[in-house]
Amino acid sequence: MTTHPSSAVIARYADPEADLDEVTVWSVEVHLEDCASCRARVAGGTTDDARALLDRIAAGVDHGIATGPAPARRRRWSAARSRWLVWHLVPWLIMTVAVLGCAVLIEAATPRLPSLVSLLAPVAPLPAVAIAWSRRHDPAWELLAGTPAAGLAMLLRRTAAVLTVVMPALALATARTGASLALTLLPCLAFTAATLALGAFVGVRLAAVGLGTAWALAVVVPAVVTAHPPAVLRPGTSGAWALLALALAGVAAAQAHHFRRLSSHN
Repeated sequence: MTTHPSSAVIARYADPEADLDEVTVWSVEVHLEDCASCRARVAGGTTDDARALLDRIAAGVDHGIATGPAPARRRRWSAARSRWLVWHLVPWLIMTVAVLGCAVLIEAATPRLPSLVSLLAPVAPLPAVAIAWSRRHDPAWELLAGTPAAGLAMLLRRTAAVLTVVMPALALATARTGASLALTLLPCLAFTAATLALGAFVGVRLAAVGLGTAWALAVVVPAVVTAHPPAVLRPGTSGAWALLALALAGVAAAQAHHFRRLSSHN
């Protein structure tokens, strides 16, 4: 059975000059949320000045709504779409596709070199993944950071959007050069998973920069200088790349809670 506040308590609650303890105020306010009759009693117990003030405020709000500008049209690029992609990713994706196209042309002009497409494949998605979930590059970061979809879930969505563009470009470049498709796409997935796994601890941007630099210095530069394909990209290593990608994806998933504590520059 619901217990309503007494008339004396209602009167003291409605009187701004009355001294009412915080516990009683809290209990009355909680009760008023679900009791229309008590809300009416509070409204009836207010002073003439208070009712006049409320009437003026209501009239002002109505006038502002009637004379104000029309509601802004809803932007096509809404927050829901921002969960998958931000406009700042587009230039990086275009650059990645352009670099792969240049690699195909260079490889056709200089066939003695190892497959440049295979050499670039592991790090091709990293520039875009590095900025996929960043305050600096996402105008809706403040809005999305507080939602349940933030953290690893957001990063995975945007990483998937990056791979949706990069992997078909890699497949097309591989078909043009005759390189192994498995040794192009599997290292790409492995390095993407490695970026996410390492990014849980040092930040995704720093992880992408570090892995890309290490791959360039340890594999790409020596392969171009010696004109010999690296051992890690030779036939027969695709199984190892697949296992590595799965293992690193598991590490990233196990560290999901870390992604909610990334600093703004990461």
